[in-house]
Amino acid sequence: MKRVDDFRLRFGRQEYVPIMIGGMGVDISTADLALEAARLGGVGHISDAMVKTVADRRFKTKYVKEKLQQYKYNVANPDKSEVQFDLGHLAEATHLHVGRTMEAKRGQGLIFVNCMEKLTMNAPKETLKVRLTAAMDAGIDGITLAAGLHLGSFALIEDHPRFRDVKLGIIVSSLRALQLFLRKSARTQRLPDYVVVEGPLAGGHLGFGMDWAQYDLATIVAEIRDWLKVEQLDIPLIPAGGIFTGSDAAAFLEAGAGAVQVATRFTVSQECGLPDAVKQQYFRADEDDIEVNQISPTGYPMRMLKNSPAIGSGIRPNCEAYGYLLDAKGSCAYIEAYNRELALHPAEKKLSVLDKTCLCTHMRNFDCWTCGHFTYRLKDTTRLDENGQYRLLTAEHIFRDYQFSTDQKIALPD
Repeated sequence: MKRVDDFRLRFGRQEYVPIMIGGMGVDISTADLALEAARLGGVGHISDAMVKTVADRRFKTKYVKEKLQQYKYNVANPDKSEVQFDLGHLAEATHLHVGRTMEAKRGQGLIFVNCMEKLTMNAPKETLKVRLTAAMDAGIDGITLAAGLHLGSFALIEDHPRFRDVKLGIIVSSLRALQLFLRKSARTQRLPDYVVVEGPLAGGHLGFGMDWAQYDLATIVAEIRDWLKVEQLDIPLIPAGGIFTGSDAAAFLEAGAGAVQVATRFTVSQECGLPDAVKQQYFRADEDDIEVNQISPTGYPMRMLKNSPAIGSGIRPNCEAYGYLLDAKGSCAYIEAYNRELALHPAEKKLSVLDKTCLCTHMRNFDCWTCGHFTYRLKDTTRLDENGQYRLLTAEHIFRDYQFSTDQKIALPD
C-alpha cells in the first residue's frame, strides 16, 4: 500500500509534501501551526478571520478598542449601517498578521491565508479587496478563497503586481460551483492554481444544505476530476473533509488528487490556537455529541459540538467592536434574532437565542466549538494520562503520521 510520502504536490517545477492544513479561524490555525506545516515541506494556512482581533492578541495593537470607542454611541441601535471598518487599519492588521508569519517561515513548504467571502464587514467588496491586497503585499505564498463563490474576487486583484505570481485557490463543494467561478473569472485570463474540494464531513461551515449526508466527497472529487480532464484543465484537486488517516489521504492521491487538506486532527495539537481546556472537550466528544445546525448568521449550516457555549447564548450583538458579518446594509441575522427575543422578553436579564448565534463574539472567545465529523475519533489518536487528561500532540507528530502511516494505522505518542 502506498503512503502519502510516495506522492508530491506540484506547482510548476516545485514539489511539496501533499499535505495541506486547513485555515481555521479565528486564529485556530495559528501562525505556529502553519509554520510547522511549511517547515515539514507541506502547506500551512493562517486565517484572516477577525484579523484585527488576532493582531490585538498577538501584537498588542488596539484596533478593536479604537473601533468600539468610535462607534460606542451606536451600541443600543439595531441599525448598524454606520459601523464601518477603517480600511487603513484593516490593511495594517492584515499586513502585521501575514508579514510576521512570513518573516518566521523556515523550510521548503508554503504558507497560505484562508480568506472568507462571507466576512462581508458592512462593505463586502472594499474590505475583501483590502484583505487580499494586504496579504499579497505582506508576502503570502498563496490565498485560498473560502466561504462563498468568489465570483468577483479575481477581478478585485487583477491589477496587483503579484496577481500571477501568488498561488490562488478556491474552495468548492460541487462541480457547478467550480464552473461558475471559472466562468466569472475567465475575463482575468487567470486559472486557479489549485481547487480545494470540501465534502460534507468537514468542520465549521459547510457548502451544503441540511441534506449534507446525501453527498460523498469521493464522488464529488471524481466528478470534478473527470470534467477537468475533458476540458483539458490541469489544476490540482485537493480533497478535504473527513480525511482522518494517512491511508484515507493516500487513497485520494492514488485516485489522482494533487494533495489533501486536513484539519480536525490538528485541533488538538500543541500549536493549535484553541485553549487546552477546549481541546480536552474535543478529545472527550462522542459521535452523538456532534451536530450540524443552522445557528450561523451566514446562512450556511455549521458542524460543531453540541455543548458549545455559543449555542443558545443571547449576548448583546457586539458589532461596534467586531461586526465582521454585517452585510452591505449593516444587517446581520443574529441582530434580528436578538432583537426579536428582546422584544418578547423585555424583563429578562439573560436572554436565550436558539436559532442564531453571535458568531463574531463567540469565535473570538473560542466558545463556538466547530469541528469535523470524525472529531469523536480524536481520543483514539493519543493517550489518556493518569491525571485524566488526554495528551496533546505536536503538529509534527500528526503531520508525520499522515505522511508515513499505512493500513489505517495511527501512531500514538510515546
